[in-house]
Amino acid sequence: MPPKAKAAGKGRAPAKRKLAEEFPPGEVLTDTGKKSWRLGAPIGQGGFGLIYLAEENSDKPVGVDARYVIKVEPSENGPLFSELKFYMRAAKPDLIQSWMKSHKLKSLGVPRYWGSGLHERGGKRYRFMVIDRLGTDLQKKFEESGRRFPRKLVLQLGLRLLDTLEYVHEHEYVHADIKASNLMLSHSDPNQVYLVDYGLAYRYAPDSVLKEYKEDPKRCHDGTIEFTSIDAHKGATACRRSDLEILSYCMVQWLCGRLPWEDKLQDPLYVRDSKIRSRESVSEFMTKCFSSQDKPEEMQRFIEEVKSLGYQDKPAYEKFRSILQAGLKSIQAKDDGKLEFTAASGAAPPPAKKTTKRKKAAETEESETDGSPIKKKRATKKKGVNGVKKSPKKTPRSKKVPRQVETGTQTSPGLALMSRGRSKKTRS
Repeated sequence: MPPKAKAAGKGRAPAKRKLAEEFPPGEVLTDTGKKSWRLGAPIGQGGFGLIYLAEENSDKPVGVDARYVIKVEPSENGPLFSELKFYMRAAKPDLIQSWMKSHKLKSLGVPRYWGSGLHERGGKRYRFMVIDRLGTDLQKKFEESGRRFPRKLVLQLGLRLLDTLEYVHEHEYVHADIKASNLMLSHSDPNQVYLVDYGLAYRYAPDSVLKEYKEDPKRCHDGTIEFTSIDAHKGATACRRSDLEILSYCMVQWLCGRLPWEDKLQDPLYVRDSKIRSRESVSEFMTKCFSSQDKPEEMQRFIEEVKSLGYQDKPAYEKFRSILQAGLKSIQAKDDGKLEFTAASGAAPPPAKKTTKRKKAAETEESETDGSPIKKKRATKKKGVNGVKKSPKKTPRSKKVPRQVETGTQTSPGLALMSRGRSKKTRS
């Protein structure tokens, strides 16, 4: 277990986490399996760790075509430790390969975990994790496409994410923070997409025992405010239906450009109540999002199916897939394996309702030690490689609502790819 962070005194801000020292290219790290990894250039900083290009140790310097990345953070920090729990339990290459073979999948959108360990330098200890290198995130693609994705693309992304979520769920976890900025294209294949940043991932069924529904006021509005589930708004821990509800909001936003509650994201109760009303009348929700001519019937069916799920229910993944496949058939399209990010029918973004200034995105870092979160707010932007921000360019990013906690991520960047200035951390 990582050291427990000290609670901040009454009226005092939580203690700052330490930033990782930058290591020189060529530094060699040895993981717990005794495999050595050589660091290349740092490609970004997220939260409180650095992300480097990396390769298995050799005499050659690590080039720009490196296949792996390593995230490094001071060992007393908590975000990477939290995300590591998910990766070590559910993202080992043999587990993923076995699942793909048994389910006849050509790809699966979970980054593979290659190793982790502790490294000492200058009398200090650092924790590190090795994962697949990925490319750009879908939020960038969404903005480049005028904040609209073609219907075929949205349905294809939905199908890929159903495959990914089924895998994650079957390994006892839920992701709890699905959104375009946590979806990344493969570094080598632009037609593969990965779900990253498991900083909020939650083990909903440890040892196959389902958690009971219980609301906790301190956890209200966990996640990314636009997309988080009604359960999360009420302070209940995430479950499988939460992931599918979040996915439905993402798909609707990608199709129409804007969700009805995006005019008041600074008011979490307003957002929660808007989502509750939308669940009560899915038809009315769809009317707010689409004109009668371009209302996608499959989206309404998908949301109605999510609505029918109980807190502990296992989703009928194949039924959800059939709904999206029917949507493809209705537009005379099929999932041909190619993700085409062209602007939807040349449509411009929906009229922007003037909104009050959003508060800057809150990044919350949480250490998963004794279950009590430690929170920290800070303005942050996402980076472009493996979920890390890389340049000072301002791009519109999703807004997070700080959790109501006693003291104190996505990350956190949980890492992973993660590392993206995020919200809370993995719980198990």
